[in-house]
Amino acid sequence: MHDIILRNGRLLDPETGLDAIGDVAIRDGRIVATGQVEGAAAREIDASGLCIAPGFIDLHGHGQSVPADRMQAFDGVTTSLELEVGVLPVDAWYEKQVQSGRVLNYGTAVAWVSARIAAMTGMQPEPELGFMGRATRQRRWMDEVATDAEVAEVLHRVREGLDQGGIGIGLPSAYAPGTGVKEMSLVCSLAAERGVPTYTHIAYMSNVDPKSSIEAYTRLIGYAGSTGAHMHICHFNSTSLLDVERSAELVRKAQDLGLKITVEAYPYGSGSTVLGAAFFTDPAFPERTGRDYGAVQMVSTGHRFTSREELVAAQEETPASLVLFHFLDVDVQPRHQELLDVSILYPGGAIASDAMPWTLPDASVYTGDAWPLPEEASSHPRSSGTFTRFLRQYVLDRKTMPLLDGIAKCTLIPARILEESTPQMRRKGRLQPGCDADIVVFDAATLRDRADFRTMNRAAEGMRHVLVNGVPIIADGVLDTAPRPGLPVRR
Repeated sequence: MHDIILRNGRLLDPETGLDAIGDVAIRDGRIVATGQVEGAAAREIDASGLCIAPGFIDLHGHGQSVPADRMQAFDGVTTSLELEVGVLPVDAWYEKQVQSGRVLNYGTAVAWVSARIAAMTGMQPEPELGFMGRATRQRRWMDEVATDAEVAEVLHRVREGLDQGGIGIGLPSAYAPGTGVKEMSLVCSLAAERGVPTYTHIAYMSNVDPKSSIEAYTRLIGYAGSTGAHMHICHFNSTSLLDVERSAELVRKAQDLGLKITVEAYPYGSGSTVLGAAFFTDPAFPERTGRDYGAVQMVSTGHRFTSREELVAAQEETPASLVLFHFLDVDVQPRHQELLDVSILYPGGAIASDAMPWTLPDASVYTGDAWPLPEEASSHPRSSGTFTRFLRQYVLDRKTMPLLDGIAKCTLIPARILEESTPQMRRKGRLQPGCDADIVVFDAATLRDRADFRTMNRAAEGMRHVLVNGVPIIADGVLDTAPRPGLPVRR
């Protein structure tokens, strides 16, 4: 007797190349059979006319809460990981998730930037994204090279986080552009020694030298070559700005030479971050990014800034507030869509959302239990529809690749980025016996994202059933608000 059998769906497994009509049997949270399954189950789900695929793996989700999980479930995500920034202390963060319960599988990297803040300011790290934003009031960790003693403390704290099960090292370098190369090289050598990836937001976002995106990518490639570290590039689209074609050439050459470099991107021309980010205060911001200050927009109010002076004043008041940065005009300029395509279609690249927390008009993070989310809760459309948008636009409508290849960018490719250092990821991203029963069942005809920059909290459509560890959290397109089947991903 099986727990669940999904019947007569289009089975899609990117690792084996399976693309055929069949069944999936689930027992005790694992897939036990695929194909023509005999026998009975406590529950049978008719998937006729629907696609059955592995649940999507998001390498870059900052929401990390039940409200964020629920929204991402409609986007097909079954595993949401905080890797670009990470957290400290790692143990405390995992304990908090267990206590609150999670809808999706979850995990985190070690927060190098939190270690740096602690070493250089004395502030004790707090295991949440807002800690970095609040710490921007003390700029030394952002702007200055650390002393030898401070670097030693940074490395000590990062080692502790790895010992506590952190799945790599988050390196949001752009938020601490004053960091010395010696420190970065030592952190990368530690990652290589421990056999874990670094998840890097490159040091500079700029179209012009010095300190251009090209300089940052060249430096990242140098770290990979000189230390042997696996350097994973976060949001390849937003950090490359208008120079993504040259950036892609450099990364491809480095990969051809055998360096461990991987990439991810999301299908939007707008990013999101904390208001206190250092790159907004650069006096040459318009020249370096090709955008004026009106491209920076408050998430909580929708206000667009009119000058550097206004933005700096807002930073001093609420540095942890979330903002949007519209770095491309894909709806207006066809050339910008072509640039976005370079990062999204990069061979072997993963899709990852960079999903942000849900915030209220007073800029506080929403962590309540209401579903649907409160009307006033806002974030970024990518927090609602990254994966469905990619599949709808790039795969189903524009047909830039076969469906199985599109599914791979959401499942198998992110799993493979992690599985060498985190063995449990070998059971995810696949639709095979023995793998975790993280499964999505979707209607390709109706699959689409619905969120935009006016209404960010509209859930995606088309996910008929979503299972996490064999537990249905969406059934017949309706969210079940009771289950908390998410389990930790941890080394």
